[in-house]
Amino acid sequence: MVRDISRAIRFTLILWVLTAIIYPAIVLGVGQVALSTQANGSLITNEQGGIIGSALIGQPFSSDCAPRTLCERYFWSRPSEIDYSTKKENLATGVSGASNLAPSNPDLLKRVKAQIGSLKQAEIQPTADLVYTSGSGLDPHISVDAARNQITRVAKARDLRTNQVELLITRFTEGRFLGIFGEPGVNVLKLNLELDKTRLK
Repeated sequence: MVRDISRAIRFTLILWVLTAIIYPAIVLGVGQVALSTQANGSLITNEQGGIIGSALIGQPFSSDCAPRTLCERYFWSRPSEIDYSTKKENLATGVSGASNLAPSNPDLLKRVKAQIGSLKQAEIQPTADLVYTSGSGLDPHISVDAARNQITRVAKARDLRTNQVELLITRFTEGRFLGIFGEPGVNVLKLNLELDKTRLK
């Protein structure tokens, strides 16, 4: 019995070293060498090197605008039930998620109607992803159609040609995963950051 217990302890220690130390160290090393950007959160920095967001997480754009209003100068992201974790209670917990409201819920219907009204007031043809929130509430992408429907508004607000803005949309359109899964999408954060660098040509 003593021999069996000793053998069990040795096997446990060996497995612990393999699975809790060696394997994580190898995965960490490979990630930092081969996929360092992705392994560190796909962070995006400004020209001064400061972190301003992640390519994987959506965020609202309110520069040069009144608080909690949609900017004419930027492409609008999908609506978010949690304001992309900008609320204090969400910052502490990293909360993400949807409202889980039923399609017949009056609060949901009221929010959807208000969102459609805002889009039409801005002369933007509503699309599903500009009206409905994503499951996570943190989706950084919108559909290509949703981006193209905003070209006229953004170009006018920035005094750019519409073809300039359309070229930027094409540049920041990401294709289907592995070429077959999902639909092409436009990363709104990357697109808006590039807009700030663009001048009339």
